[in-house]
Amino acid sequence: MNTGSDEEKMAETPETEQPLGSKAPAFIQARRTLHLSWQVGVFIVGLAVVVAGVIMLPLPGPGWVVIFAGMAIWATEFVWAQLVLRWTKRKVTEAARKALDPRVRRRNIILTSIGLVICGALLAVYVYKYGMAMPWDLKGR
Repeated sequence: MNTGSDEEKMAETPETEQPLGSKAPAFIQARRTLHLSWQVGVFIVGLAVVVAGVIMLPLPGPGWVVIFAGMAIWATEFVWAQLVLRWTKRKVTEAARKALDPRVRRRNIILTSIGLVICGALLAVYVYKYGMAMPWDLKGR
């Protein structure tokens, strides 16, 4: 379970990040069987939430949010989930920083404008060629 002392873990992590390891109450961590049962319970609850999120990906619902909520549940007990969440937070922060860069924003606005002009031109060609008639007949019923 825990391989190093808390002092070693705190020395390895930056000041802004919490130390890795179980967040279970001390009386649960003190008893091996109870702690193992606690970890199994946390894993099952986290798995259920992650599976629900995966099901929501093609269906209506906040799939990715639910998946990350399940990962956060796992991160209360498992170091690997804590590391995955730290990596994800770093990547999201980097992406947000890049998205707010004025050059990137200007490029995205230009590409969006070009795309809208192309869509408008295609719509104009369609209306010119076929008129405003819809491809289905509503008056025949």
